[in-house]
Amino acid sequence: MLEIRQAEPGEEAQVLAFIRKLADYEKLLHDVTASEDDIREALFGASPRCHCELAFWAGEPAGFALWFYNFSTFAGKAGIYLEDLYVEPHLRGRGIGKALLKHLAKRCVAEGLPRLQWWVLDWNEPSIAAYKAMGAKPMDEWTVYRVSGAELSALAR
Repeated sequence: MLEIRQAEPGEEAQVLAFIRKLADYEKLLHDVTASEDDIREALFGASPRCHCELAFWAGEPAGFALWFYNFSTFAGKAGIYLEDLYVEPHLRGRGIGKALLKHLAKRCVAEGLPRLQWWVLDWNEPSIAAYKAMGAKPMDEWTVYRVSGAELSALAR
């Protein structure tokens, strides 16, 4: 019933549709500027920057996990950073999100990567509860910082 596989060239529209749906759920749709061309280049270009697993339930696109390798200087090894995880609302509660995380965890173990990590919005209690139930621990002692837009340009000067 559930199939998880790597996204393939030609599926950029599906990936972007999931990105937009996730952004809408997170009340951040106004921040999405990515195009299908951007997604194509990021996933399948000459120098791919990220990877994407697609989930299908009974052949229907059900969700996705978009991720990339990060690096821990303390461990001296790479890990996986999960940028986006999304499951269609009418298909939630069937273990699809957990299966996507399990899929990435298996990849970490197979490749000898010491960690899988991601961010979650503070108000997203259903996801937080699900992640904690799977053994994920919040990194409360860390604060995320970002430089973008005009501030990024100013810093680069």
